[in-house]
Amino acid sequence: MKHAFLDKYAGLESPVHQLDARAKILSFFALIVICVSTPPEAWGAFAGYFAFLAVVAVASSVPAGYILRRSLVIVPFVAMVAPFLLFLRHDGIAGGWSLGIGPVSVSRSGLMVFWNVLVKACVAILAVILLSSTTPFPSLMRGLEQLRVPRVFVMLASFAYRYIFILVDEAERMERARDSRGYRGRWLWQAKVIGQMIGTLFLRSYERAERVYAAMVSRGFTGEAVAGRSTRMTATDWLFLAGAAGLFLLLRAAT
Repeated sequence: MKHAFLDKYAGLESPVHQLDARAKILSFFALIVICVSTPPEAWGAFAGYFAFLAVVAVASSVPAGYILRRSLVIVPFVAMVAPFLLFLRHDGIAGGWSLGIGPVSVSRSGLMVFWNVLVKACVAILAVILLSSTTPFPSLMRGLEQLRVPRVFVMLASFAYRYIFILVDEAERMERARDSRGYRGRWLWQAKVIGQMIGTLFLRSYERAERVYAAMVSRGFTGEAVAGRSTRMTATDWLFLAGAAGLFLLLRAAT
């Protein structure tokens, strides 16, 4: 397996990579929760959140281009909601701006809602990217388990991570077989092939899951993963967690 699109840079050596997974999980979770509760007019608070993420990104040595490319995953979702948010009905106090197309106008309240969704989504996605890019997946799962996250969620995430690479390989093989038969996808009626590929991939995934489950049960699997080596948080971990949480609370309180 040569796929490394989830934690490609998790094996780097940096101060952020050396932190305990629990310290990073709790810090980024606190950032997301506090950011979501921040009013959209708190420009300084959002600037502080982005500054913290920038400092962590620089200290982690993860390439900025990689982080920016991964953050583009939010673009389709913003593109879906933006046209509707911008034209929310505005009240007399908020006002709006006419587009010069009849009665169509962009409301100020709509712009604020759009900004609220955009900036908080960006902070959340950047936090998740930095967390996954600085923490090896096994350490991340072990940290979640030590934080008493329900085991069923940890188990599902572990299986999803383990077998998504196999599904990617299966999809690539199907794509090569499709292209070797002259598929170019230039016409609308050829879209039927994509639907058939998706259905075939689903069936193969379902069958593989049944085989994997039968193999695990035959080896004594009872629904519980074997716990990894337990670790203790150091003074550096506690200092990072306390400093990050304190900074977020200070930025939030200043709004």
